[in-house]
Amino acid sequence: MTSEINTSLQASMETQQTQISERAPLRVVVLISGSGSNLQALIDAIESNSLPGVEIALVVSNKAGALGMQRALKHKIAALYLPWRTREEWEAKLSDLLRLFQADMIVLAGFMRILSSKFIERYPQGIINLHPALIPDDGAGETYTTSDGNIIPVFRGMHAPRQALEAGVAITGSTVHYVVPEVDAGPPICRREVIIEDGDTEDSLQERIKLVEHHLIVEAIRLLQQRTS
Repeated sequence: MTSEINTSLQASMETQQTQISERAPLRVVVLISGSGSNLQALIDAIESNSLPGVEIALVVSNKAGALGMQRALKHKIAALYLPWRTREEWEAKLSDLLRLFQADMIVLAGFMRILSSKFIERYPQGIINLHPALIPDDGAGETYTTSDGNIIPVFRGMHAPRQALEAGVAITGSTVHYVVPEVDAGPPICRREVIIEDGDTEDSLQERIKLVEHHLIVEAIRLLQQRTS
């Protein structure tokens, strides 16, 4: 009986993957500012067929010479350096690129600029972000209840791992969430906890969070793809 169930489940998963791959691909534009390790996780998942029916249409960096651009070009993915002079000008040019490359989704993967509310509202639930902390279900809440029952503050901003260490909490984590005008306050798509170890520094904690993020970003896009299927 167990063998029959496993065979049936495997057949169902294969059918779903076939259906996904037969549809028009989900075209993703990734915004970066640095090394692009989460971008690499996406590339690896797509090339290994862990994300069937997804393609990275374009990588855009606001930093010249960002390693993430080299990662993209190595895999024959279009990559562009878009200088940030003013936010209004940058977003106008990005909007043109999104139309040109027929983007279905925008992924902020280590993108260190804040997008305007006007731009964000143009793409409702079309922009997602990786944040190195745990965001509650309502997005905007000020506390989060961890799996061990403790209530911790919600750490927002680029130095969230440092804030977690300074607060002395035992658990932090990472969240992939929808982008809303309020910084790091959008509804979560998926998240995962990371235990803070004795002797952790900001750098060591950040590195372990990054390893979690590599899995989370793939999981998030898979979930969103299923929701729209």
